[in-house]
Amino acid sequence: MAGTHNPLLPEMATVIETVQETHNIKTFRVRFDDEEKMKNFTFQPGQVGQLSVFGVGESTFVINSSPTRMDYLQFSVMKAGENTAALHKLNAGDKIGVRAPLGNWFPYEQWKGKNVFFIGGGIGMAPIRTIMVYLLDNRKDYGDISLLYGAKTPADLSFQSDMPEWLERKDLNVTLTIDNPADGWEHKVGLIPNVLKEIGPKPKNTIAVLCGPPIMIKFVLAGLEELGFSRDQVYTTLELRMKCGVGKCGRCNIGTKYVCKDGPVFRCDELDEMPAEY
Repeated sequence: MAGTHNPLLPEMATVIETVQETHNIKTFRVRFDDEEKMKNFTFQPGQVGQLSVFGVGESTFVINSSPTRMDYLQFSVMKAGENTAALHKLNAGDKIGVRAPLGNWFPYEQWKGKNVFFIGGGIGMAPIRTIMVYLLDNRKDYGDISLLYGAKTPADLSFQSDMPEWLERKDLNVTLTIDNPADGWEHKVGLIPNVLKEIGPKPKNTIAVLCGPPIMIKFVLAGLEELGFSRDQVYTTLELRMKCGVGKCGRCNIGTKYVCKDGPVFRCDELDEMPAEY
């Protein structure tokens, strides 16, 4: 039918810039080829998109730019398989397929007037970046905003081009950490759960947002509970392999929940209601 949008059909887009974040993470800034589509495109912080390499495949990534800054859509890709390896070969000027926005988002309207404490590990900084930049661009609506971000080594920290601005801001508390000492490193040394306990954020009127490897999430969530946070104060994202992106194929289900549709953003008490398969 004329004018009907097919959610399974990628929109043509062009890579306008790439950034090699780490040895295995590359950021892509893309624009839709249809300028009208680009002009009218909207999304919410936390939503994802499917990126296609034609003839290879399609994979899901969070849109880690902010809806407040719409010059391009930004995706960061960790090389992990055939499709992500093909994506890593793309450069400025190359064509890419994009299906977006998909999924739910961080409930930032409910967080107004609250403090927000972000905890990111490795590539887990990608979903945090979109919501954190959004809150900073609407700074007056929120209380204290803090970021604890860690990786194995300084070279494994993504979004290093953002760091000088974030570290200089008076209205953002930033703590960076690496697992082991390194020459020239001027920030914290230690695993994220241990550094979290050192910082000791107070749970009163505070939301925690936690994104990173599953093992990190497990220990940080335990650390937050020791500090007095309840699980309904903590949000995270799940990243199971998605296929259709619209809740039809069943590839990403956990019990009755579909990560592509009911997620990828979940409150941690919601995870308790799911089967233990994740």
